[in-house]
Amino acid sequence: MGQPVYPDDDALLAAIQRGEREAIIATYERYFTALYRYAHFKTGDASAAEDVVSDVFVTLIRSVGTRRVPQRHLRGWLFQVVRSQLAASYPKPVVSLGDVEDWMPAAPESNPEIALSEAFDIQRVRRALHLLTADHQEVLHLRFGQRQSLQETADLMGKSVSAIKSLQFRAVETLRGLLSDPKPETTHG
Repeated sequence: MGQPVYPDDDALLAAIQRGEREAIIATYERYFTALYRYAHFKTGDASAAEDVVSDVFVTLIRSVGTRRVPQRHLRGWLFQVVRSQLAASYPKPVVSLGDVEDWMPAAPESNPEIALSEAFDIQRVRRALHLLTADHQEVLHLRFGQRQSLQETADLMGKSVSAIKSLQFRAVETLRGLLSDPKPETTHG
């Protein structure tokens, strides 16, 4: 008899609610990387991110068989627990923008001038991103760095889809303004 297959989050959530141990393992395998990347983005510390994600799964295990077990939107519930853990442990968020290079296309290896130019562009983008508000940084990271949908981003940030659209628009406009400024030096937003 093989491992149970959970084709979607609804099936996975139903199995968790029934207390199936394999569902917890499948949830870990399905969501560890995304949760870790989000926690690392927020803390800037790999070890702290691992601790936060571990705590999320401990919380999930402890919720099984109680009223605290997720009732719907497993992914959103997991990310809300991450946010709660981060808020409790890191009241002033540290946003790690070290993966900006992942957001931008790779430079063609055959042209050193383009590679050098893009390296300067990445540094300029990194400086500009650091000047954005925490919410602007987070929405850009989730939408473009993590490639989350509007609904997923709304769930993760605890906002409505329309609020995310507005926040993303303001973040992109602010970033555009900062990048058009020859020397961005003050926080915008």
